[in-house]
Amino acid sequence: MHACSYMRNNHQLFQERKVSEMSSYAKHLHSIDAGHYKNTAACETEIMPIPAVVKIPLSQHIGKPCQPLVQKGDTVKVGQKIGDIDAFISAPIHSSVSGTVTGIERIRSANGGYDTRVVIETDGKQEISETCVKPEVTDFKAFVQAVRDSGLVGMGGASFPTSVKFNPKNIDEVDTLIVNGAECEPFITSDHRTMLEATEDVIDGAATVVKWMGMKEGVIGVEANKMDAIDALNKMIEKKGIKNLRTFVLPAKYPKGAERVLIYEVTGRRCDAGKLPADVGVVVSNVSSIAFLGQYFKDGIPLIKRRVTVDGDAITNPKNVMTLFGTSVKDLVAFCGGYKKAPKKIIMGGPMMGRATFSDEVSVIKNNNAILCFDEDQAFIPNETACINCGRCHQACPFNLLPTGLADAYLHKDVDRLNELHVMECMGCGSCSFVCPAHRPLSFMHTLAKGLVKEAGKK
Repeated sequence: MHACSYMRNNHQLFQERKVSEMSSYAKHLHSIDAGHYKNTAACETEIMPIPAVVKIPLSQHIGKPCQPLVQKGDTVKVGQKIGDIDAFISAPIHSSVSGTVTGIERIRSANGGYDTRVVIETDGKQEISETCVKPEVTDFKAFVQAVRDSGLVGMGGASFPTSVKFNPKNIDEVDTLIVNGAECEPFITSDHRTMLEATEDVIDGAATVVKWMGMKEGVIGVEANKMDAIDALNKMIEKKGIKNLRTFVLPAKYPKGAERVLIYEVTGRRCDAGKLPADVGVVVSNVSSIAFLGQYFKDGIPLIKRRVTVDGDAITNPKNVMTLFGTSVKDLVAFCGGYKKAPKKIIMGGPMMGRATFSDEVSVIKNNNAILCFDEDQAFIPNETACINCGRCHQACPFNLLPTGLADAYLHKDVDRLNELHVMECMGCGSCSFVCPAHRPLSFMHTLAKGLVKEAGKK
């Protein structure tokens, strides 16, 4: 279930759903005031103790799921590869703990499908695998291989394997790295804390990517509500004397962190649906992904943990937490004092584009930047009423689509009309649903409509 209508009619600020003025830079891209609710922005990251058991899913990226490389009874160490597959769009998965494999189980995943996960009973020693060595990089090919070996995928939500992103066919035409530090979704502050607490890793990671990809420059896009992070990044760039890295201040509006919006804001280049960022000469990578690379090229420890924001009215003590992959949401919440109210909705990711999950027994994985637990009042969604043709959804759409027209075409299963209205340009940001006074699930219908169009294309 899409979670974009997370707080309707619950707070005074959300009664005013005002569409913002278009920025002077990106005049054709709309944005909205979705509220910030950065409650944990000043909360330094706390390190969660090693859980007694971790359950690590083998599907943590777009593409084919990994196959298990271990079996019940095996002893594993931190950083040991426990899952991989020989597929182009893939990334290996590593153990986040040392301990004993107690099972390989088939379970229903957080997105409603099925997944295989490796269950490990931890021994508390956190012995590091002998395979964890600083990568030796001498050329671009070795750089791409090192990135794949690290297990890195997009940590901002998309979970696209980073080694594939960093190896475009038109590499000679790519001149700019855009580091996405916008963090425009309400509540989430994990990227903000990364920029403050791992500033040097962010800069080192960005400089490494720019170097080995032969780029002209790297630009770190950060929203204006994080000036402390911008100042920290600028000071580190100056300290290291790096001339081809800079920051870019984005308007603190939603959805300035969306990939195609961010590309236009920073470079003025349009990346229409069907195009990859590399097609317009850029590569976009989340700031937490870049910070991880800065660390990985120093110590060789693969991706086994991440910083997660835990917040929402149902949480006793909202925090930013560094947690190991395979940790259950239930254990993570317990570390934050448990539930102070019964959770009505648990969202993995942000409230606008994240996904509600059916249980707190699911595990934290690579692209989980937040766990948001909302109580009955905060999760309440009013009943849908008839469209009043107010046009707010059209005004809110970053790409000037006609959300009501798309929704109606979907309800009539009119594929030709969906194509005429450019449904494939929709990026599912949820802005239309957020501003709709009739509470129509427009963004969700657009997602279903894109599936309809793709299916018709196959036929």
